[in-house]
Amino acid sequence: MSMSHLYGRREEEEEGVEVESFEVTDWDLANEFNPDRRRFRQSKEQATYGIWADRDSDEDERPSFGGKRSKDYTTPVSFVSAGLRKTAAEEKQQQQEGGSDDSDNDSSPAPPPPRATAPKKLQMGTFGGNQSQRFAGGIQSGKGIGNWEKHTRGIGQKLLQKMGYQPGKGLGKNAQGIVNPIEAKVRKGKGAVGAYGNERTQQSLQDFPVVDSDEEEEKEFKKELGQWRKDPTGTAGKKKPKYSYKTADELKAKGKMAYRSTAASAGELAQVKVIDMTGREQKVYYSYSQISNKHSVPDEAPPSLATHDQKGSGFALPELEHNLQLLIDLTEQDILQSARRLQHEKDVVVSLSHESQALQSRLDTEQDAIQRMEAVLALVERFPTEETAPGEEPSLQECAHIFETLQTDYYEEYKTMGLGDLAVAVVHPLLKEKLSSWDPLKDSLYCLEDIGQWRAILEFRDMHSSGPHSNMDPYHRLLWEVWIPVMRSCVSNWQPRIVGPMVDCVDLWAPLLPLWILDQLLEQMILPRLQREVDNWNPLTDTVPIHSWIHPWLPLLQARLEPLYPPIRSKLSNALQRWHPSDASARLILQPWKNVFTAGAWEAFMVKNIIPKLALCLEELVINPHQQQMEPFHWVMDWEGMLSPSSLVSLLDKNFFSKWLQVLCSWLSNSPNYEEITKWYLGWKSMFSDVLLAQPLIKEKFNEALDIMNRAVSSGMGGYMQPGARENIAYLTQTERRKDFQYEALQERRDAESVAHRGIGTGVPTNFKDLIQTKAEENNIVFMPVVGKRHEGKQLYTFGRIVIYIDRGVVFVQGEKTWVPTSLQSLIDMAK
Repeated sequence: MSMSHLYGRREEEEEGVEVESFEVTDWDLANEFNPDRRRFRQSKEQATYGIWADRDSDEDERPSFGGKRSKDYTTPVSFVSAGLRKTAAEEKQQQQEGGSDDSDNDSSPAPPPPRATAPKKLQMGTFGGNQSQRFAGGIQSGKGIGNWEKHTRGIGQKLLQKMGYQPGKGLGKNAQGIVNPIEAKVRKGKGAVGAYGNERTQQSLQDFPVVDSDEEEEKEFKKELGQWRKDPTGTAGKKKPKYSYKTADELKAKGKMAYRSTAASAGELAQVKVIDMTGREQKVYYSYSQISNKHSVPDEAPPSLATHDQKGSGFALPELEHNLQLLIDLTEQDILQSARRLQHEKDVVVSLSHESQALQSRLDTEQDAIQRMEAVLALVERFPTEETAPGEEPSLQECAHIFETLQTDYYEEYKTMGLGDLAVAVVHPLLKEKLSSWDPLKDSLYCLEDIGQWRAILEFRDMHSSGPHSNMDPYHRLLWEVWIPVMRSCVSNWQPRIVGPMVDCVDLWAPLLPLWILDQLLEQMILPRLQREVDNWNPLTDTVPIHSWIHPWLPLLQARLEPLYPPIRSKLSNALQRWHPSDASARLILQPWKNVFTAGAWEAFMVKNIIPKLALCLEELVINPHQQQMEPFHWVMDWEGMLSPSSLVSLLDKNFFSKWLQVLCSWLSNSPNYEEITKWYLGWKSMFSDVLLAQPLIKEKFNEALDIMNRAVSSGMGGYMQPGARENIAYLTQTERRKDFQYEALQERRDAESVAHRGIGTGVPTNFKDLIQTKAEENNIVFMPVVGKRHEGKQLYTFGRIVIYIDRGVVFVQGEKTWVPTSLQSLIDMAK
């Protein structure tokens, strides 16, 4: 849009000069804010030359530029605003201008209003232009209403019919319609709506009558308007004075709140002088708490301020008002002081009553304590004293009953006053007298029930004594001073070789003895007696074995007997220097000590004293297949349970198998009878237990003997060969190896089951493969599957340098031509 359409332009001829005005007129505003105005499009020439372009175009132009505007009847109909009432001079001037406009309208279309006389405010009625004003003035009621809907979708007629409108009838509740247009009432001045009272017209009152009269409405309006004025009545003398009354209770309540706020602001800041200049007058406060109370009651104000605010007050005596206010304040202070004093007295009464109750309760408690102490004293006086006659003192049962009564009925006094210590003076003499004639070795049960009864009475569970001292438990003191001396004298006269009565006595009394007293009895009394007796023991002359009077003390002394073992081993070693394996008494003497000595000490003792004697016996053994003496071999094999398997295997390897294999080779070289050789082989093998046969070295020696027999049969040694000898030897070899394999497989399966049973919940593998993996890790052997290699559908593994596979819990090793089953231990030995 060009500048000419935005601002407009007027051309005037003043003294031959063309003047262009760019003021914004009402027509410009109405045109811009009219959404239905016709849009003006510039031609190419107008866009190029602007205001110097030719005006011969047929397009619409602004009337101010002399163009013609065609009438637009599609613009909406607008009502003409009534506006404000104008003065007579303005109305006269408007009529004159209207006459000239009418004369001009006959000849040409109405131009926009002149710049000099254009109104300064936009009226909504100008949105439709002059045609809309003339159209609005020419409306005829009841004719052509709703004809504009032919250009629309007809929604307005439908909405009216839904709300009860009938075509041909008027609008309204009673279809009365409206005869006259809406009337506008001119206000008296230029004030806001409602500033000059009621503005309803006669037509409004007729169509919409109200119950309230105009006078009542006017009064209500003035009343509401007066609320916004400082003095609605206009005179201060007509205002009635407002009195405020306070009761004593209200004054006390207010005084309590003020007292609390004043007490809360205690300290150095409470005595600060404060000058308040926020109001009309300067005020001085002597604490911050007074400032906090400044607005505590906002609806009450000092009478002096209200008096000063009144206009035209005729009674103003500030001195009298000050004096009256001072008297009121003094009276209020007296009332508050009296109320506080009364409250203080009430608090004192309450405090004294509570203190009286507490003292009474304490008095009752102390009276009860006195009564209980008297009862306790009466019970204590029943105990025997130095002045008591010899036959009148109470028995142990009566003393126990008195102590039980004190503990059950007067426990606090018993604990507080330490009445348990009375047992030292009361019970100890009675128990000493009773135990003076007691022999523990003859009657171990004597006085056992009495001591158990006094343990339940005197022992404190929360006290843990560890030795004799002054702060000892009463029960521990009773045992230490009464029972221990009797046992000390008994042990000093005791013969350690008569072990039964003393062990029985200690076993019976051990549950009643504290730990430290039991240790004192065993370590300080019994063990020294055993050491002296071991020093005097001679295994060559004493007919009573030493284990018969030492081993019964193992459950009681346990590791305390360790100092006795070295001298015992030393004496046994000296006694075995001249011993021969044919003497079985040595094995009977040593066998009870196998599980008593530690494994290392026992093995060292066997290697030093027994194995050399057995080696000499095997060296003296003569192996003669035709006339064999088996006694030396039996003497050695009797020690199998006493010696460790490794020691016995080493002994047989060095001193037996070398001679045995040598005899076998010499026998095979002299035309032997293979049936006799088979029987001889099986006979010697039957002399070995399954444990020994399971040892790899023993198994290897017997397999070596089978290999020697197989080579002899296959090579034809000795010339003449018996019929069927080769088959018999092959069968024997196969049978023996099958037995070995079955035994090893069974033993390994048992080991695997036991390991799996123990490994439940401990992360130990439960299948045979995991067991092999575990054994490989223990022996540092690589165990891993061979990628892409299988035998009969079974995965192949490398166990060190050996290729194996596992089938139903059996390990098969790759041989020269076929797969051979083997045991796990043999597999480990081959891998190493």
